Amino acid sequence: MSSLSATIQNVFNEPGCGKNANKSEAERKKGCTKQLQPGGAAGGCAFDGAKVALQPLTDVAHLVHGPIACEGNSWDNRGAASSGSQIWRTGFTTDINETDVVFGGEKRLYKAIKEIIEKYDPPAVFVYQTCVPAMTGDDINAVCKAASAKFGKPCIPVNSPGFVGPKNLGNKLAGEALLDHVIGTVEPEVTTPYDLNIIGEYNLSGELWQVKPLFDELGIRISACISGDGRYKDVASSHRARAAMMVCSKAMINVARKMEERYGIPFFEGSFYGIQDSSDSLREIARLLVERGAPADLLERTEAVIAREEAKAWAAIEPFKKRLTGKKVLLITGGVKSWSVVAALQEAGMELVGTSVKKSTKEDKERIKELMGQDAHMIDDMAPREMYKMLKDAKADIMLSGGKSQFVALKAAMPWLDINQERSHAYMGYIGMVKLVAEIDKAIYNPMWEQLRKRAPWESASTTWQAKAIAQANAEAAALAADPVAAEAVRRAKKICHCKSVGLGTIEDAIKAHALTDVAGVRTHTNASGGCGACAGRVEDILARVSAPAELLQAAE
Repeated sequence: MSSLSATIQNVFNEPGCGKNANKSEAERKKGCTKQLQPGGAAGGCAFDGAKVALQPLTDVAHLVHGPIACEGNSWDNRGAASSGSQIWRTGFTTDINETDVVFGGEKRLYKAIKEIIEKYDPPAVFVYQTCVPAMTGDDINAVCKAASAKFGKPCIPVNSPGFVGPKNLGNKLAGEALLDHVIGTVEPEVTTPYDLNIIGEYNLSGELWQVKPLFDELGIRISACISGDGRYKDVASSHRARAAMMVCSKAMINVARKMEERYGIPFFEGSFYGIQDSSDSLREIARLLVERGAPADLLERTEAVIAREEAKAWAAIEPFKKRLTGKKVLLITGGVKSWSVVAALQEAGMELVGTSVKKSTKEDKERIKELMGQDAHMIDDMAPREMYKMLKDAKADIMLSGGKSQFVALKAAMPWLDINQERSHAYMGYIGMVKLVAEIDKAIYNPMWEQLRKRAPWESASTTWQAKAIAQANAEAAALAADPVAAEAVRRAKKICHCKSVGLGTIEDAIKAHALTDVAGVRTHTNASGGCGACAGRVEDILARVSAPAELLQAAE
């Protein structure tokens, strides 16, 4: 199964994926054989997903085969850090033109690989396929194979053109490239009972370095980090590790599961965000390593380190906790951070008024419920206007999100802190938790906000643009409250699937009318989730909430 379509089908049949586990057997077998739909790359394409997943491998030359804009848009956009080589930050592209589209760009790609090897001599060259050369038929697998044989350097094809799907698919295709061409190709010079792989960690702002000293103290050796501050040789020999920690399962669950299947490396999903999660992860790492042959005293030494670090962290947080207890936070992120950051904030005494689950797995949502209760306010897709109103109504004292949402908070004249990949501070581990609390305190109590909220001398309380916006929103809400029919129409019109423009009411009606029980059935009758698939989680939630009439269920049986 070497073709791109076969690889994608294999990825979509991943048994370790919670979303895939909820599909019917027939739906799993389909994989991605159905025709791709417009909008499939919305929110970040597969190429971008593959690039951000692999670019933190620091000593590798990353060559983008495509127009120069593809490399420009994806270059160094994750804020990862390196303790060694900086070649990964050099942008390499074939910069194909109209002639290459007509006559093919394979010779141009081969020459680019040759030039990189002669000038930079990296241990490997990663070649990323993009949309245009994929559509014109450039065979990067064949070119990489020929270049590897000619120059004696591994040339790794990463087949993830943007049109095949969204960013998350690209993450997994990047993992498949490592599994097919890198992992297991080199034997390590030394192995120890303490060898650990960390998968799905990207060393954003150097945060891995805040945890590594604890590993060093315990004698735990990071065989490979995939991919933050990683080295090609370490990843290639990572198949000899004794255990693995999976940090972001949505991105690279296929890597962790297949390494366990092929090489017998057990893994667990953990997090180093927050004091308790850091301690739990250290304990689980020690437990797995002892089970795999490490000396039993590792457990006792780990507990001693945990006790010391927890005491230091709590002592450092205590002055802030008095000021932050009861402060309300709106968390707009996704994936593992949707629950790991929740735990960290709760430890500091803060209250979560809502957390985004747009990119979270079913397991992520279950963890959120464990932390926030069964009535947790999980936000699938909050519109900017709703974010603005929540902040202005003082339902939140600060918003934590990525750069895309910062302007909503700034417009509401409310504190905001970046916790996504563009952030400037490292929040991992015990030290990172203290830093996160300090930055939140600094943001909330910055005197700038008080000045910013004051109206200009020539404005009255009712004439500011903020007051007008709030008045309009309140008037619309009051009108809907007074007209149940209109309110229901607005509720039913809420877009669930943007690719196919399918509203909530259409999905609810189909579930009730046809006694639907899974996403595949909803897709068949409404076309919802027939595009990029990002709304599948929202459809699952609707299925869980809407029950079909008993007589229809009986008739369906």
